[in-house]
Amino acid sequence: MSSQPDHPYDPVTAQPASTPEALRAAVAQVAPGSLAAFDAERAEVVRQARAEVSAAPLRSFTRQWAVNVAIARHPARAARLRELEALIAETDDLVQAREAAAEVGRILDAAFAEAGVKRGEA
Repeated sequence: MSSQPDHPYDPVTAQPASTPEALRAAVAQVAPGSLAAFDAERAEVVRQARAEVSAAPLRSFTRQWAVNVAIARHPARAARLRELEALIAETDDLVQAREAAAEVGRILDAAFAEAGVKRGEA
């Protein structure tokens, strides 16, 4: 079985549960270059959660990474997001920037929905 999707917009893997362990396994599969960042951020939020005696940092971490995985598990969509971000950073054309920003918003809306996260929570 191939790890590549059958259709360019199909996900490479299912959206994992929003637990650090499941998200880490998914990151290892869809964005292995991000594992070091995942592990470093996880260590920091665990430290912060202990210091604050609060689960809030861990909830924020899992929501953020659930959205990241929701984007990365669709390679074509992730690539398009990177293209749009670069276009927005480089263009002087306001109309083009607005259209690109609107498409970024649609990509993020889809990722947040797949991750089961409300916008503004991550």
